[in-house]
Amino acid sequence: MAIRKRASDNPQITAVHPGAAIPGGEFQIRGRGFSQEARPTVRIGDQPAPVVIGSDTFIIARVPEGAIVGELTVENGSGGSAVWTCDIGLQIADSLHPVANPAVDAQGNIFVTFSGSRGQKTPVAVYRVDLNYNIQPFITDLMNATGLAFDREGLLYISSRHDGIVYQATDQGSLSVYVEGMGVATGLAFDTDENLYVGDRSGTIFKISRDRQIYVFTTLEPSISAYHLAFGPGGYLYVTGPTTSSYDCVYRVSPAGEVEVFYRGLGRPQGLAFDAQGNLYVAASMGGRKGVVRIDPDRNAELFLSGPNIVGLAFTPSRAMIVATNNALFRVDVGIQGRPLP
Repeated sequence: MAIRKRASDNPQITAVHPGAAIPGGEFQIRGRGFSQEARPTVRIGDQPAPVVIGSDTFIIARVPEGAIVGELTVENGSGGSAVWTCDIGLQIADSLHPVANPAVDAQGNIFVTFSGSRGQKTPVAVYRVDLNYNIQPFITDLMNATGLAFDREGLLYISSRHDGIVYQATDQGSLSVYVEGMGVATGLAFDTDENLYVGDRSGTIFKISRDRQIYVFTTLEPSISAYHLAFGPGGYLYVTGPTTSSYDCVYRVSPAGEVEVFYRGLGRPQGLAFDAQGNLYVAASMGGRKGVVRIDPDRNAELFLSGPNIVGLAFTPSRAMIVATNNALFRVDVGIQGRPLP
């Protein structure tokens, strides 16, 4: 006599965390009935996703290379679950070497570096990725391009950790020196008065006025790689600077230069950006899980996006998140509006 299959035999997904990932990232899947007759299998779109951990109620599945459709299902040998929708990053550029956030102009064009190792002269320093994701050389004659930031006029500023210079580039790629003597110049950010802040990873954050007067804004513990800067609500400057600790923090600096710890407990925090609601997103690991961590204004933190080797991020006018790894760019359609330029 044939055994009639019941709908309750199918696996049921009740939660997936985080809600977004790029290839190589991991989803934690909770539910029931995942291993009725066989070890659970997971698919993302039409791609099989390797199962790292699998039990009847909990699965960790890795996003495979080539996955682009955010439709996740679990099969247990008896049947399949309903589709769970998640956000999967689409690779839009590769063969790059960013070490910090990409930058996005008002039209949505993306600018990203090929930074190179210390003292390495690369053929192209900064690339421009247009709205159709065509990648073109933008700046060639610059060594160790590191931080990127736009001002209100649409001029791009580029720091060089090689020579301590911050350069200014027009939309046609014409390059000039904006300010010199910035030490190991890394992160860049503008405040609402269009003062430029430059992170010297050896321990100083400089403030440069619009007439190019240079001030020491504040000092911090030196970083092993870079300072990453972003302005948030209330005119506060937020700073990450990875050290040898696995329990690093995000600093918050008042307009008067007073430093406090905003959040502690991240592994190797790097690029950071705010959304329009005042939530902070940081490329980091949390609890051993790598990706992008979201910290709300009340300092509650959670992994927002999972993925390896992430060094920076930026929001586009179309409400996508651009995620930069150490060799590629991904677009993730998260539907979040970024914080406008100061």
